[in-house]
Amino acid sequence: MRSPREDCRPGTRWRTGMPPTRGGEEWKRRRFFRRAAVAAAVVVLLGLWGLFALVWTAATRFGVVDAALPRVPFILVAAWFAGFALLAFFRIGRGISVPLRAVMDAADRVAGGDYTTRVDVHGPRPVRALASAFNTMTARLARHDEQRRNLMADVAHELRTPLTVIQGRVEGLLDGVYPRDDAGLELVLEETRVLSRLIDDLRTLALSEAGALTLEKEATDVAALARDVVDALSSEATNRGISIQVTGDARATVAIDPVRIRQILTNVISNALSHTPAGGTVTVAVAHSAAALSVSVTDTGAGMSADQAAHAFDRFYKGPGSRGSGLGLAIAHGLVAAHGGGIDVASELGRGTTITITLPSDT
Repeated sequence: MRSPREDCRPGTRWRTGMPPTRGGEEWKRRRFFRRAAVAAAVVVLLGLWGLFALVWTAATRFGVVDAALPRVPFILVAAWFAGFALLAFFRIGRGISVPLRAVMDAADRVAGGDYTTRVDVHGPRPVRALASAFNTMTARLARHDEQRRNLMADVAHELRTPLTVIQGRVEGLLDGVYPRDDAGLELVLEETRVLSRLIDDLRTLALSEAGALTLEKEATDVAALARDVVDALSSEATNRGISIQVTGDARATVAIDPVRIRQILTNVISNALSHTPAGGTVTVAVAHSAAALSVSVTDTGAGMSADQAAHAFDRFYKGPGSRGSGLGLAIAHGLVAAHGGGIDVASELGRGTTITITLPSDT
């Protein structure tokens, strides 16, 4: 069985080994190229004949050629030149039409869902550029299709866990395995909260990536907002034996959506706490200038390798020992981008991690 690349090689007559069906798309495409070649050949012949007539007229007028001389030798020379030019034209035309037809055939396969299709890069420079762009496009389509499939699998996995717990707990309550008391119902309620948060996170992520997230901006002191988030997480930090503090500008006011920025800070600081061992420190530093406002969250955890840092903002990506859903930093990345800012990670194994959020001052 031939590979898609073999189907697109120059000289391959038909993709399936059978003649194209009359009236089909491939038949119409081949007919178009044939007609274009004939029309171009006619134009070349007419142009060459006109050029010969013009040269002959000029030569006789200026006495370069005696008008009484027979034209037959000159016509034969012109015919030979025309034949040579047509041969060169057809070779050039084939060098263009063959790779173009290969790209068009490959486009049909991509339209049918075959994202592994690639074409050989050959021919004139513009055609090579087209083939390279086509291969880049199909590679991206293949990568996006794989990401879509992985996303569906990850979503199904993350939803299955709380649903399984809820189903098992309710069945146990109905069968009398678990007592029907407030403690049992509280466990079920907590799992529904987990499920609700996961659904809200997925919705927020989808809206931010689609550029459809609505921001309710107002002048907000980000330093005060960071202190509020730290205060809300201070009990968790204390229980983990982690020191957490806010440093930097006492006031850093910009126009932002305070609900979304709070969500960003909560996700980033919670992530830092979950990766910092007991006795470690998490520092939130706020800096404000005329151009931008930045919030840096630094922990003294185990840090990340370069490969892990490169995937830190990917959906459902979890580092070693992570217990979350893998959406927190991806959501933070989308919300920061919706504000026109940027978020970066700097980390080194054994030396901790710093995540820096930058927002333009005129946000």
